[in-house]
Amino acid sequence: MVERSDGAGGADEAAGTAEVLDRPLPEGVRHRVIALVADAFGSLTITELPAQLRQYARFTPTRRAKFAGNAMAAALESHTLFRQRIGERLREVQPELAEALEAGSPPAAADPLDVAAAAYVLRPAGWVKLVAAAGEEAQRAQAERAEEDTKRELHRLREELAEARADARAETDRMRSDFEAARREADRLHRKLRSSESDVRRGEAALRKAAAELESVRDAAAAEKSAAETEARRLKARLSETESALEASRRAVREGRSVEDMRVRLLLDTVLDAAQGLRRELALPPASMHPADTVDAVEPGRMTPKDIASRALSESDPALLDQLLALPQAHLVVDGYNVTKTGYPTMPLEKQRLRLLGGLAVLAAQTGAEMTCVFDGAELAAPVLLAPPRGVRVLFSKPGQTADELIRQLVRAEPPGRPVVVVSTDREVADGVARAGARPVASTLLLKRLSRT
Repeated sequence: MVERSDGAGGADEAAGTAEVLDRPLPEGVRHRVIALVADAFGSLTITELPAQLRQYARFTPTRRAKFAGNAMAAALESHTLFRQRIGERLREVQPELAEALEAGSPPAAADPLDVAAAAYVLRPAGWVKLVAAAGEEAQRAQAERAEEDTKRELHRLREELAEARADARAETDRMRSDFEAARREADRLHRKLRSSESDVRRGEAALRKAAAELESVRDAAAAEKSAAETEARRLKARLSETESALEASRRAVREGRSVEDMRVRLLLDTVLDAAQGLRRELALPPASMHPADTVDAVEPGRMTPKDIASRALSESDPALLDQLLALPQAHLVVDGYNVTKTGYPTMPLEKQRLRLLGGLAVLAAQTGAEMTCVFDGAELAAPVLLAPPRGVRVLFSKPGQTADELIRQLVRAEPPGRPVVVVSTDREVADGVARAGARPVASTLLLKRLSRT
């Protein structure tokens, strides 16, 4: 077999020197040649392979054609012995095709690409023409297939175009009908919107009217509430006064005497003390004259706070307060916070109370007059821990009651004719106690008198 290969190699060399391809192998022929080499590759030993192809000896034909295609084509062209061995393998596999090619009459029914690939490997006489003819035939067949494919693609595209046009017409008709329906719906919604806007305007007008009516109702309710609260406060004050009077009556009943008896007794003591004071002051001798002897005389009268006010002392003279407190059974009622906030307003309330009560205790000890100091208890969060000084009565107004109301109650509780002096700068308090028969004096007068103690 080797000798045959050598003989064939000499013939091929002679033919090969005469015939040479003037152009690259057609692509289809090249692929068939690589496939032939890949199939025959496995029947050769390692030593029979060119050095550049030995690394692919263990590959499968498919992998050899994929990864070693260029290397096999180059080796087939440059290594004559390798090409001859591939040709012998081809003669064994396709003997009829090989004999027909060597005889110069390739079979007409054979594939032109197979004929050209076999001719390229075997290199018979006229193999260049066979390869060129196979390449032209392959190109012609490829062109025909491409033309047929183009026609089929053109036919398919025309059918798709016709379908697309039909779909477009249908879609256009559908969109036109949808547009008409949408236009009718838009007209309906527009009419509904105008109706809704009209309803909204009417609703807003009704809402504004209702808001105005509600505001007027609220104002009326607020006015009625304010009037009701004022009336409630007045009734509460009346009720408090009534409860105080009732409690005083009960206390007097428990003690075995009535309020009127107490008032009469106090008035009697006042008259007796005044008479005794007048007797001592005027140094009157025992009565030695008959009533008829005194008809034309001016009988000394009983001194009252009005008599003291008619003297030449100024309203701001502390001596005026001494004269008033010197009256028999005089009762000094002090508006506590009115005095302290006039004299020392920057001090804390607790220190204001202690300072005022200390001064009143000294004044009570000096004059012997009854003294009551009234503080406003409406703002107290808890009871005041206070030990009243000797000779001074300390009172706080109840919740819902002011110190002014408590002062007026104290004045009304006194019997007519008893000297009652009220210390307050509040004009309303002064006018109220004056109408009840008490003598109002300014807070500054008491402050000046206390500053002398």
